[in-house]
Amino acid sequence: MKGPLSSLKILDFSTLLPGPFASLLLADMGAEVLRVESPGRLDLVRALPPHDGDTSASHAYLNRNKRSIGLDLKRPEAVELVKRLVLDYDIVLEQFRPGVMDRLGVGYAALKAVNPALIYVSITGYGQTGPYRERAGHDINYLALSGLASYTGRADSGPLPLGMQVADLAGGSLHGALGLLAAVIQRQHSGEGQQVDISMTDCAFALNGMAGAGYLACGVEPGLESQALNGGSFYDHYRTRDGRWFSVGSLEPAFMQAFCAALGRPELAQRGLSPDPAVQRTLKREIAIEIERRDFAECSALFAAIDACVEPVLPLSEAVEHPQLKARELVVEVPREGAPAQRQIGCPIRFSAGLPEPRHIGAALGAHTDEVLRELGYAAQEIEALRASGALG
Repeated sequence: MKGPLSSLKILDFSTLLPGPFASLLLADMGAEVLRVESPGRLDLVRALPPHDGDTSASHAYLNRNKRSIGLDLKRPEAVELVKRLVLDYDIVLEQFRPGVMDRLGVGYAALKAVNPALIYVSITGYGQTGPYRERAGHDINYLALSGLASYTGRADSGPLPLGMQVADLAGGSLHGALGLLAAVIQRQHSGEGQQVDISMTDCAFALNGMAGAGYLACGVEPGLESQALNGGSFYDHYRTRDGRWFSVGSLEPAFMQAFCAALGRPELAQRGLSPDPAVQRTLKREIAIEIERRDFAECSALFAAIDACVEPVLPLSEAVEHPQLKARELVVEVPREGAPAQRQIGCPIRFSAGLPEPRHIGAALGAHTDEVLRELGYAAQEIEALRASGALG
């Protein structure tokens, strides 16, 4: 089976998380993705624990369904090879700081001269322009500068270091894939390629959503635990008697009434509508007392029986076995050479026509170099000459 993106051929220079997660989604949906990796500059995700045998589990997942070619872009022969590749792989995804690809001779202007229809997606921390364009950063920094961290956390302890990379994934990966596909659609109509500039900080700033709209239009500055959805109301997590947790999101009156009735405290429901912070603080204390009177199993049985937007906080070991996630087939078996299949998170996007089965886990660096060069028409002696020059990995 071919996926909906089977017509796309992408040359992926990215490493770590943002670019590789974007190209993972595209590869799962059928795009042909060829990773270009430096033999002398290891993608650090390859070394990231835990390892399944000799392979990083994260790398095996993020680079599923992609091929790998090893190229030393400091060698002119490798640069010429990239220029030959973009005649076929007419979408480039890269994640270097601004100017790095230009200095290597494979920037947008250089490759556009070879293929004017080229789409060139650049994912960076701060974008191609502005005073921070060359500044180093990580997910926690992008969330801090974007304003998101200022109202995500607890008033008595400050912003929280989140357990997943919001700016990397929701910013770089998802916006990067979206921008890439938008450029493809425009090229189908105009025949013209373009560069897509994705800043993870820009995208994180856009995620301010409702809080940002309220500040810009009305001057309402969100703070820690100051709003209904960031801990300023009963919408929160509550500890059970045995140290587990439940999420309570019973915002609508019908859900709140069902929730409070299940607790045996129907009189609390009316307080959920109050905008008074003092009332909300008191309500939270009452809910916390009621939840903590029960252990996790009792709460699970109690709330499973009602529709009130109350769900348990599950560790991954339980999440993967949850009947909803199992019904959605979000855990897949991915083939790997010489070993049993590896369990991985599946593609979360569903199509009525289906998607191709996963082909393989992330490949070894340069595993497909000779194969790709043969497809480009290189003879065996030409490949050996390139390898002898140091251009190949």
